[in-house]
This record gives sequence, C-alpha cells and structure tokens, in this order.
Amino acid sequence: MARTTRELTDARWAKRYLRRRGIRAVIPPKSDQPLQPSFDKAAYRQRSHVERTVNRLKGWRRVATRYERREVNYLAMVTIAAIVLLWLE
Repeated sequence: MARTTRELTDARWAKRYLRRRGIRAVIPPKSDQPLQPSFDKAAYRQRSHVERTVNRLKGWRRVATRYERREVNYLAMVTIAAIVLLWLE
C-alpha cells in the first residue's frame, strides 16, 4: 500500500495502529502537533533511564563490540561494566 508524503511525515496511521494494539505513547508529543495525546511520564522516565544506561555501557569498547564469543563471558563483562558504572556514579 503506497502512502502519501503527508501520511509518511505525520505518521497518524502508525499511531492508530499502535493504539489498536493497546500500546501507549511513552515519548511526549511535539508541541506543534494539533492533537496532544497524553503520555505516561513515569514510563518515559524509566525508558530514558534505561537508554542512558545502555549508552553508558556502550562506552565500554569490549561491551559495545562484543569481543567475547561465549554468552557467559559477555554477560560477565556487561555485569562488571555495570558494577563499575554504578560504583562511579
């Protein structure tokens, strides 16, 4: 199904699809949007915290590039990185 330029930039179709599936908005809407749907501020804070933590973990080259071949070893490196990040915080 071909979409017009307006449909692609505005993405109302995607919002309707997500609403039908019961998925709520977590990111606040842009201020220039005509309709301002509500969003869950607590979920947004949690999502933001998780994203920032993952980005901090990616700062560890060994974790970001996944040098470890075995899952157990990789999980150990992620755990060590997380402990150090929490300790330095």
